[in-house]
Amino acid sequence: MTTAQQVKTLTHFIGGEMIEGKSGRYGSVYNPTTGDVIAKVPLATVEETREAIVKAQAAFPKWRDTSVAKRAEVVLKFRNLVTDNMEELLQIICTESGKTIDDARGEITRGLESVDLAIGAPHLVKGEYSVNVGGQINAYSAKYPLGVVAAISPFNFPIMVPLAQTSMAIAVGNAVVLKASERVPMTALYVSELWKKAGLPDGIWTVVNGDKDAVNELLENPIVQAISFVGSTPVAKYIYETGSKYGKRVTALGGGKNNMVVMPDADLEQVANAFIGAAYGAASQRCMAISTIMPVGEETADRLVAILKEKIAALKVGSYTEKDTDFGPVISQQSKEAILAAINKGEAEGATVVCDGRELAIVNESKGFFVGPTLLDHVTPGMEIYEQEVFGPARNVVRVDSLEEAIQLINEHELGNGVTIFTNDGLAARKFTTEIDVGMVGVNVPIPIPVGYHNFAGFKGSRFGEGHMFGPDQARFFTKTKTISERWVTNTETASTFAFPSNND
Repeated sequence: MTTAQQVKTLTHFIGGEMIEGKSGRYGSVYNPTTGDVIAKVPLATVEETREAIVKAQAAFPKWRDTSVAKRAEVVLKFRNLVTDNMEELLQIICTESGKTIDDARGEITRGLESVDLAIGAPHLVKGEYSVNVGGQINAYSAKYPLGVVAAISPFNFPIMVPLAQTSMAIAVGNAVVLKASERVPMTALYVSELWKKAGLPDGIWTVVNGDKDAVNELLENPIVQAISFVGSTPVAKYIYETGSKYGKRVTALGGGKNNMVVMPDADLEQVANAFIGAAYGAASQRCMAISTIMPVGEETADRLVAILKEKIAALKVGSYTEKDTDFGPVISQQSKEAILAAINKGEAEGATVVCDGRELAIVNESKGFFVGPTLLDHVTPGMEIYEQEVFGPARNVVRVDSLEEAIQLINEHELGNGVTIFTNDGLAARKFTTEIDVGMVGVNVPIPIPVGYHNFAGFKGSRFGEGHMFGPDQARFFTKTKTISERWVTNTETASTFAFPSNND
């Protein structure tokens, strides 16, 4: 049992220093594996958030005027510090999120892809130049940082998503205020120390811990120029609408109901292995996790479900400290209860429970927030477990008669984050990739998350705004373009002209 003496009191990171909270309000940070409270995180007031924004604004001009090469050098030093401190980062991430060591290591590695892209910022912020566009006028465009920008990150990726949201923003010259998830704040605070060691000027990287009060101040404060958000669809919509109302540039990524379509010609053993990792890894707490598998044809479905039943039964659920654990707990007791309720509702609505994660001893006896791998067959559109994102290891089988039916069902759903098809038929794959209305598409790839140098975002209710996470679009999102026309007048040019400027000269 965790004692009061063992519970840490966390801070904010403002102006290059760890700053104690002043609100008197704290949230509890749990170790999801044990159910113990391990830390208290301060929840910032509007005034504290505003003070952090002002300090970021004061630091911005000097960083803006720092050469892009020097900024990239600081980002490179930060990257090296992340790799040098990998083991300590792994322990922090696993302790506060419940991830396995391998999953946390993979998260850090993917997060570093965004840092690597940011190191290339000198190339990504190059402008254009045209000589003598008319009347001895030269025209050029140049990219400038926005100023103070904010990132609001989720609990499921304590380091990968914050790095994806902020690395490029820093590299192109902005000051960043991160509102990390109050469920996993320790990783963000540790990252703050690494940025400081890398030589980032005080005030350019800020962590404000908090809840809706802090978020609303970031959305409304006129100093903040842009918002990057990742989380659930309802909150993403709120962030987008509120931030846009206050004139900010906003990218808000929401949830996903990601489907895996299985054609009759696919190797079902390979499909099952791909599905297991994509569906249940990280306790299914990934926005790109496969929620639904859609076998085409009853024979395909019967054979696939039989293979999945055997493989799912062999999965090991437990602590990241235990050998061969496949996945750990979900993030909170509330999440566990919501997932179990979704399974109960699906069964009540007529789905067949093939693998029942409710029955595992660890689910019923541990104080940790464990839910076993669950698979429901004969799920149909209209059932709550099909329509809504379940952020936990309750996955669905939706049987379809044809590829056309699968495409139609997927396109009719309000979310469009990720999707994949398993087939050896090139024509089927081309039809699928052409007609599907989803942002990230895989062909024989179970989780089609783009690498860090390609843009990441879904369609429909999975994304609000036109920006992306990952990829070169980050450089565009966090900069503004000025176009300058310049001409040096000779002493002989004295006459006025009243015609609209043109390139006739």
